[in-house]
Amino acid sequence: MDHATSRSPAKDDRSAWAENGVEDLGGGLYRIPLPLPDDGLTAVNVYAITGEQGVDLVDAGMALDQARERLAEALGQLGYGLPDIRNFFITHIHQDHYTLAVQLRGTLQGQIMLGEEERINLTRIQEVAAGRREPGFIEMLPRLGAPELAGQIRSIMGPGLANPIPRLQWDDPDRWLADNTVIDLPSRSLRAIHTPGHTRGHVVFHDEAGGTLFAGDHVLPHITPSIGFQPAITRQALTQYLSSLRLMLTLSDARLLPAHGPVTDSTHTRVNELLAHHETRLEQTLEVASAGPVTAYIAAAALPWTRRKRKLVDLDPMNQLLAVGETAAHLEVLVIRAQLARVTSPDGVDYYSLPNPIG
Repeated sequence: MDHATSRSPAKDDRSAWAENGVEDLGGGLYRIPLPLPDDGLTAVNVYAITGEQGVDLVDAGMALDQARERLAEALGQLGYGLPDIRNFFITHIHQDHYTLAVQLRGTLQGQIMLGEEERINLTRIQEVAAGRREPGFIEMLPRLGAPELAGQIRSIMGPGLANPIPRLQWDDPDRWLADNTVIDLPSRSLRAIHTPGHTRGHVVFHDEAGGTLFAGDHVLPHITPSIGFQPAITRQALTQYLSSLRLMLTLSDARLLPAHGPVTDSTHTRVNELLAHHETRLEQTLEVASAGPVTAYIAAAALPWTRRKRKLVDLDPMNQLLAVGETAAHLEVLVIRAQLARVTSPDGVDYYSLPNPIG
């Protein structure tokens, strides 16, 4: 087969990974960045596992014409076409990972596979798409002390809310993957490992023999993944995420293949950085809440955001939504650690403060 010239992102350019091209990772494995529309993430990585019988893809991209065309072009460079896709192994339910697989379902030889703990998120998305409820990340905002922000998000998203692009489809996968399911492919075996936090049902795919981790959004090299930004909200998102990060340290270290950002040599190195980041953030959040009681919105307004240390009010409404949700997740970890106490007011707003001393 005619293979594309391998391309490695320039190390001094944090966005070079998102440029069009096909990166040869060796052993019949390729990284294909697909474009995202008006998105701060710029692109999403799809990983092609190639062989004589076709191509298996880890993640799919978003159901956009430009993403579909780019995927077809990239596969063509490798000597394949869309009908040669055997299976999609999806790390989680977010639209930039799942919806192109659903759109391409009719061309597949095989199946779309998704972690079974994403059932509740997919059900909620389908309910929102049908107009029966709002997404959980909007429903949570009044409880977090941010009802005005909820109104702004509704105005931005408009009719359809979780389905702002009408052609996105949210059909069920062909197969739900249980934790530790082993997928045997001609060239390698992948183990699906449940890693909740970013979403309830997020999975990574570990190729132990090949020393590779397809990490989805669980471990990203340049940014910290959003925590719990999903249709079915849980207070335990950050607790789950930290446990899922520590789980990665029990595996043999592996080359990190993230959904956003360049491939790096060590998963463990980045996991330790992420754990340290969240401990620092927990310390900052505790300091802010010590003068409480505070809501998640009040606490978020007192914390710095992004590498530029911006204020909450300087962020656009969607990033304010993420910031308030992240702050709530950190506050809940501090409650679990007994460093803070939570009290819910009669009107349903959560307030956090130092616990009352005993005696």
